Amino acid sequence: MNQERLELIKSKLASLYVEFSDVNGTPAVVTDEKSVLEICGILKTDADISFEMLLDVLGVDNFKKEKRFEVVCSLYSIKFRDRIFVKITLNDSKNPEMPSLTALWKSADWYERETFDMFGINFTGHPDMRRIYMPEEFEHYPLRKDFPLLGIPDSIYLPKK
Repeated sequence: MNQERLELIKSKLASLYVEFSDVNGTPAVVTDEKSVLEICGILKTDADISFEMLLDVLGVDNFKKEKRFEVVCSLYSIKFRDRIFVKITLNDSKNPEMPSLTALWKSADWYERETFDMFGINFTGHPDMRRIYMPEEFEHYPLRKDFPLLGIPDSIYLPKK
């Protein structure tokens, strides 16, 4: 992304709670869960910015007491052929949640479900917040850093050989 385009994005988001950082040469907007819908709405619908595609939604467990979890959204602009990350820092480490992006991008549906299933990050307003990989009755989240490396014995039924 060229500097002129980045400055335009910064000016469009200036009134909102955002910081900008760089992730290996790709710009990132850093915010919290309260502002994410408004920020993503501007990034998607503003014709001068136009990030039409949501490529991925993933969870990050920083394994610290406060602001433990983050959600990173990867956005792509077909019109301008560049990408940007939106990093959302979640304030509640015990019950992490943020608003669902499915109203903006339908592709967020499965990405958010996967993030919920593996990290336990809830997406409020999601149309179908069910687990994908793990059984519904499974009480743990395998990609959290406090999950045992060898799993939890007898926590899930596995067929015998």
